[in-house]
Amino acid sequence: MSGSSDQRVARAAGLVMTAIFISRILGFIRERAVAEVFGRTWVTDVFFAAFSIPDLMYQLLVGGALSSAFIPVFTQYLAQEQEEEAWHVASTFMNLIGLLLVLLLVLGLVFTPLLAPLVGVGFHGEQRELLILLMRVTFPAVFFTALAGLMMGVLNSYRQFTLPAIGPVFYNIAQILGAYLLGPVFGIFGMAIGTIAGALGNFGIQFPGVVKKGRGFYRPVIDLKHPGIRKMFKLMLPAMIGLSIAQINLIVGQNLASLLEPGSIVALRLANRIIHFPLGVFAMGISTAIFPTLTRLSALKEMEEFRKTFSFGLRVIVYITLPAAVGIAVLSEPIVRLLFESGQFTPEDTNATAFAVVYYSLGLFSQSCLQLLIKIFYSLHDTVTPVKVGLLTVVINAALSIWFLFFTELGHGGIALAFSLTASVNVILYLWILRRKLGTIAGHRLAATAAKALPASIIMGIFAFLTAAWIGPRVDLSVGSGRSLQTFAAIAVGATAYLAASFLFQMEEPWFVWNMVKGRLRRQR
Repeated sequence: MSGSSDQRVARAAGLVMTAIFISRILGFIRERAVAEVFGRTWVTDVFFAAFSIPDLMYQLLVGGALSSAFIPVFTQYLAQEQEEEAWHVASTFMNLIGLLLVLLLVLGLVFTPLLAPLVGVGFHGEQRELLILLMRVTFPAVFFTALAGLMMGVLNSYRQFTLPAIGPVFYNIAQILGAYLLGPVFGIFGMAIGTIAGALGNFGIQFPGVVKKGRGFYRPVIDLKHPGIRKMFKLMLPAMIGLSIAQINLIVGQNLASLLEPGSIVALRLANRIIHFPLGVFAMGISTAIFPTLTRLSALKEMEEFRKTFSFGLRVIVYITLPAAVGIAVLSEPIVRLLFESGQFTPEDTNATAFAVVYYSLGLFSQSCLQLLIKIFYSLHDTVTPVKVGLLTVVINAALSIWFLFFTELGHGGIALAFSLTASVNVILYLWILRRKLGTIAGHRLAATAAKALPASIIMGIFAFLTAAWIGPRVDLSVGSGRSLQTFAAIAVGATAYLAASFLFQMEEPWFVWNMVKGRLRRQR
């Protein structure tokens, strides 16, 4: 990758990752608030299940539409210095999505009883009634979250990442306050109120930035005959299916988990959140920052630079997420104990959640690679391939989940394992197809990075595990200070060992990470 592209991606990735890091920390505080105030009970199972359909709506309308259609087409017009034309297309797109969101909001509120069994087949009686009520409360929240996603698409196309990253921070803070302040008064509905307030704030923070960019350009128009809109629809429809695959896989697992003992959905949810920390901060940060660059290079037909850029992005993701997966697996119990064991969340709940964490960690590397691989196809204006691969993996995930659930003793851990194995199959298929599509993807360099990162990660895992095992008996693990010392000391020793092994193996990826940090420090100065 050229020096200028390297520096641009590093600066953007550093900024995005910093903001996402803060948001993820707050996300952990939010999940801890739910665990501490409400515990691992059927009530929290129902609360988390209630978000499944709204989350799927978000993935369909915003996740798929933005990544696959809006950003590539809008960015292409901007790259060709046709800003007025770009906003004519954007106006139509935003107006259409806004109307569709209103329609889905009304339909969702009316037909909630028919949707409830799709996310909680094992819920009956009081559980089902609460599920229906909470789903109706959360539908307005996803309405504003989706609008915030539209704002994010416009700002990211202009390579502005700050406001889209700050919005989720406010969202998490509102949910935390909803749990701690409103939870004791209104029960689980306190969280629902906080969620709606957070969604409003997320949208409100980004809206002024979009108004500033669109002043003089936005029009209340719906021009379905415009070639840009036709191209968006051509790209968007298959992508709406493709990007919803991960959410569908989670719903499948959650539905099966509703047949297990109460609290299984909570254990899977919290374990998945732990995995999403490195996934969100690093993999999503890098892929979000690199996506506009890939789209621009594709639009300008600079394919050699395109291949170098995404190859380097994949190698950095591998370098970061392999040790993260190993570290999370060996420190699963200390991490869960530190983050969630308080109030209504007991040591037994810690063990159940840590059990799921281990199996989810096996797929962290693959899930991280998918964040960028899917965007590579979208930047090439290929939205059909992700649909074909995604539909196949839905079948694989469902089959594996049912097998592990009914023919093994893994319980909810089997659902996590099925999800991880499915992600790995996904990555293999994407890389194989991408190589056939582009001729070369510098696979030897990717393999070389993995070959060095894997033994370095194992070394790191050994040091982290031994550190945690040595500190554990010497501190009071019933208090936060003892838990923090055990966990953070093990992470620090493991990270140091990994960095030392990286330099020993003469890896170049640490320098890219350093450029991200350095670029962020320069922006602060």
